[in-house]
Amino acid sequence: MDQFIDMIAKFLKMGIDAIFKFINFVWGWSFGNIVKIFQSDWQSLPIWKMVVLGIVVAAIAYVLYKAIMQLWKSAAQILHAFIALLGVFVTLLPQIIIAGLIAAAGSYVIQNVNF
Repeated sequence: MDQFIDMIAKFLKMGIDAIFKFINFVWGWSFGNIVKIFQSDWQSLPIWKMVVLGIVVAAIAYVLYKAIMQLWKSAAQILHAFIALLGVFVTLLPQIIIAGLIAAAGSYVIQNVNF
């Protein structure tokens, strides 16, 4: 059974590693191309290529703006979820204390009370 669980864990780790390698590749490729377009020699281009470059830069700015807004929204949702989790932990404290008191009382009775 332990070998089976180890196999599943290794398989999941390999899958997660592959996903992160792919994400790393895509990010590197994308930002490499974005940097390359901004390193273009703008002054030596004909006017029609400058217009295309302007459209490309505007499109890049729009897509990156949308990505940043989505990332911001996701970060806010994660923060809200974390705050909700902390709230649940705080509301559970009285129940946990009661369970601990019951266990302590039961342990005391079992160890010290003799009829």
